[in-house]
Amino acid sequence: MSDPQEMEERAKRAAQIIASPSGYKVCEGCESIVVRKASTCPNCNGYRFDTTAERIVSQAKLLGSRAATSLSPKDFE
Repeated sequence: MSDPQEMEERAKRAAQIIASPSGYKVCEGCESIVVRKASTCPNCNGYRFDTTAERIVSQAKLLGSRAATSLSPKDFE
């Protein structure tokens, strides 16, 4: 089961992304949302991205409504 505080934080981040999708993009490799200025995905090192607002918003809604299911680089620190 997921931590309620973690879920609340994910929902807050998703709301920020939804409010300003132009600052983000979705990695086509792992479907993570990354900042627009990133040249590669920090999670999977992918380099193909979807920059359409519709895709960013739909992915933010999905990720903001469920617990994290993948590892990120900070999980290895």
